[in-house]
Amino acid sequence: MAEAADFLGTSPSPARRWLRRAGALLAAAPLLAGLLQLSAAPAAHAAVPEAPRAVSGSRTVAVSLDALTPSVPSEGDTVTVSGTVTNKGRQPVTGAHVGLRVGPHLDTRSEIDAVAQRTDFEFGADGAELGGKYTQKFATLAPGVAQHFSISVPAAKLNLGADGVYEFSVSLSGQTSAQQWEQVLGIQHTFLPWQPSEADTKTRTTFLWPLVSTVHMTAETGPGELQTPVFLNDDLAKDLAPGGRLERMLALGKDLDVTWVIDPDLLASVDAMTRNYQVRTDASATPVAGTHQAVAKQWLAELQQAVAGKEVVALPFADPDLASLAHRGTSVSGSLSQLKDATDVAASTVETVLHVKPATDFAWPVNGAVDPSIVRVATSAGADKVIARSDSLEEPDNLTYTPSAARPIGGGTTAVVADARLSTAFEGDLSQAGASTLAVQRFLAQSLELNGQTSKQRSIVVAPQRMPSTSQAQAMAQALLALQQGTWSQAQDLAAAAKAKPDPGATTKVPSTSDYPSSLRRQELRRPAFAEIATTQDKVDNFQVVLTYASRVVTPFGRALNREMSTSWRGRGSAAESFRDEVRGYLDDLSGEVRLIDKSETKLSGHSATIPVTVQNNLVQGVDHLVLRLTSTNPTRLKIGGKAYAEQPIAVSGGHSQSVKFTTSANANGPVTVIAQLYTQDGQEYGAPVTFDVKVTEVTATVMLVIGGGVLLLVLAGFRMYTQRKRAAAREEKQDPSDTQDAEDAKDPDGPDASDDPDEAQHPEDPENRRGSRDAQGPAAATDDAADATGASGPENPPGPAARLTQESGPRPPAQDREQPSDPAPDTASESADPSGTGEKVDR
Repeated sequence: MAEAADFLGTSPSPARRWLRRAGALLAAAPLLAGLLQLSAAPAAHAAVPEAPRAVSGSRTVAVSLDALTPSVPSEGDTVTVSGTVTNKGRQPVTGAHVGLRVGPHLDTRSEIDAVAQRTDFEFGADGAELGGKYTQKFATLAPGVAQHFSISVPAAKLNLGADGVYEFSVSLSGQTSAQQWEQVLGIQHTFLPWQPSEADTKTRTTFLWPLVSTVHMTAETGPGELQTPVFLNDDLAKDLAPGGRLERMLALGKDLDVTWVIDPDLLASVDAMTRNYQVRTDASATPVAGTHQAVAKQWLAELQQAVAGKEVVALPFADPDLASLAHRGTSVSGSLSQLKDATDVAASTVETVLHVKPATDFAWPVNGAVDPSIVRVATSAGADKVIARSDSLEEPDNLTYTPSAARPIGGGTTAVVADARLSTAFEGDLSQAGASTLAVQRFLAQSLELNGQTSKQRSIVVAPQRMPSTSQAQAMAQALLALQQGTWSQAQDLAAAAKAKPDPGATTKVPSTSDYPSSLRRQELRRPAFAEIATTQDKVDNFQVVLTYASRVVTPFGRALNREMSTSWRGRGSAAESFRDEVRGYLDDLSGEVRLIDKSETKLSGHSATIPVTVQNNLVQGVDHLVLRLTSTNPTRLKIGGKAYAEQPIAVSGGHSQSVKFTTSANANGPVTVIAQLYTQDGQEYGAPVTFDVKVTEVTATVMLVIGGGVLLLVLAGFRMYTQRKRAAAREEKQDPSDTQDAEDAKDPDGPDASDDPDEAQHPEDPENRRGSRDAQGPAAATDDAADATGASGPENPPGPAARLTQESGPRPPAQDREQPSDPAPDTASESADPSGTGEKVDR
């Protein structure tokens, strides 16, 4: 029964438990006695106050491995290791020395990752120190002071065995006053690739060398025919200058076997810098002339030489963010058209600037992260190959080696899967020599380990970060040069890698949209950004139809809209929004140069008149295909061209204005609001409308009757005057000059003194009757009487009545040439561009 308690899940009896405890105490008594003796000496030190800071083991001293040459040693080489050691503690280190340690052979790529992540010393795992003359000693390492070291050792002394990757460490050993025994106080782990002879099967390696930059050019151009481009800043000139990022990328890449991946926007920007250009010094300041034409010309000339005979892949113009477009932009109409335009212009830009024909059938999402929507968008513009990464398209667990890059993913699309470990090897801050050296050695170790996984020959692609820094580019070039001089890899173009036979075990399943990394999703352009791009595109479309040289606007704004979708805006949302606002604002200002001149209240005094409306064009080029519509808001009172509105086509030369006259007709008095609006020929409104009031003061029928009666009376009076003058002239011709004849004529009922008025005939000498007769006859009769009186008393014979009538009246102008008092001169010239004045009268 007691044995039953020893089975799993049962408890021993109390007596058995007591016997076991007693036996354990008796067996442990000798050990306890020995431990008490050994600990007697340290106990004495326990009474001493603790040191200010205890030694923290293998991380007390920082070890920096600044150089390891050669990166891939061969038999007969001497490996030289140099760097610095810095005491990070508060106690000086005595008896210090730097030693080299060769660790075990690493069999997998995961083991390489594990070693790279370790920062401490592990006894046995990090190998024994070479010792002897392959160490460098320091009497004392003072706190905070860096000491340089350099150790050289023949490769034969490293005791490297089979081909492959070995852990290689540099350690600092010493002691402190708190712990007075030698120990490893600092260590740095790296790798030593060992492949002294040619590998039986070499990996075909494709390394992408990206020439990509941020957005530099605006949509704005200087005034005049030359359209001088305006740059956001002068940062591009700094990158192109000696020592700049792009200058280093070009200088390092031209001697390497790489595939050039180029953003055409960068080429267009540098090409623009080779001529006159302007740079903004401040958002509100006037741009100043750029002065770095020579730098731009030299960089372009060197790039043309570097890419001659090499493979060049052109990204869509401005490198659009495919993931943002797929996740946020496809719901906005016209977004995919922007990608198509960016793809179409890419090839021509590269050919024009570099004189090489690029490949345009590759799409490169950010970090090679893909999902079904990204693949659809990437291939919508014509690309049939998508550069992905192996941390997105993960391989199945049963695949024990890294497969070739190419694999079909459906729909005739090939995914070119770059190796994630190799592609991310040069990320992070590599400005320190120690970090750069570790990155190079880790890259080479992963490459050699990958080659040794299988005897199958594979095609591997390396797609580094889009815009490497100067230090990152330097590390990339160093690693790639060592790889090309090594014995296990050979260079290959990207097109060849894409055409390589797919590995049957490689994954072809694209991860779902939910698997897209959240860290990348947070950096995407938002939907409002794509909506704003679409709005600006609509304005460009509406503007270009009225221009005589539309390309002068379509081209710069089309490229600016491509730049608004650039991948370079990731993580810079405020800057991206500011750029979009500037593009839209400049377009509004430019289209606003074609506008209607404001008008004030207009008076219309009459049944009909013409109203002038002026269109002003301050652009350099002419505008055409515009229609001006004038609309009456009250056609019952005022009609335009006999109806509610009238339209006339508009064409205005650059820098000019044109006045257009509309015929109006009034039916009633009172104010009427009139609206002038420009339209494109397809019926889209162009610009803001101009609204003004027309005050109608039409002449009524009663007034017309009064005026007509007055005119009739004037006509009758004139006829009466004419008949009386003819009678007087006839009498004078028959009259004798003597007084007798005058008296006889006076008695003649038809004589000059005869009157039709019976009262006047009865009293011929009555002054009142004579005055009344003259008044009735009008001013002409009075004038004749005065002339007769003068002739009777004058010393000379006056001319006859007929002659006097001719002299006084003279030749009369034709009726159509007579100026009427009711015809005022027009106040507005037909071609005047000035705004109408208050109370302006329109031309009839």
